[in-house]
Amino acid sequence: MVVGKPGLDGHDRGVKVVARALRDAGMEVIYTGLHQTPEQIVQTAIQEDAAAIGLSILSGAHMTLFARVLEVLREQDAEDIVVFGGGIIPDGDIPELQRLGVAQIFTPGATTDEIVNWVRTAIPQVAR
Repeated sequence: MVVGKPGLDGHDRGVKVVARALRDAGMEVIYTGLHQTPEQIVQTAIQEDAAAIGLSILSGAHMTLFARVLEVLREQDAEDIVVFGGGIIPDGDIPELQRLGVAQIFTPGATTDEIVNWVRTAIPQVAR
């Protein structure tokens, strides 16, 4: 799985904690780093044959960035890659993100156990 920080958001402590929890649960995790474009994140996922992309967005640009990642996946005929994420995302935006194709959104307060368990259930091919 690939986890990334799209856009200009410079806060990556949370995504590193989640990436470590997923790795400690036996999953292969590639963290793309800060300030990645949706195109860069999707390209990494395709190159690495990833089953999932996890996005962390704290900047308020979640509607635009999630939508663009999903659009690039469609353009690259890679819609089989599951997209999920978290960050500072208002509850009112979650239904629209899910309508666009985001599989799951984790908001502040979600535990790493919740995230790991969801990934194991929803994307079993990433669990070893």
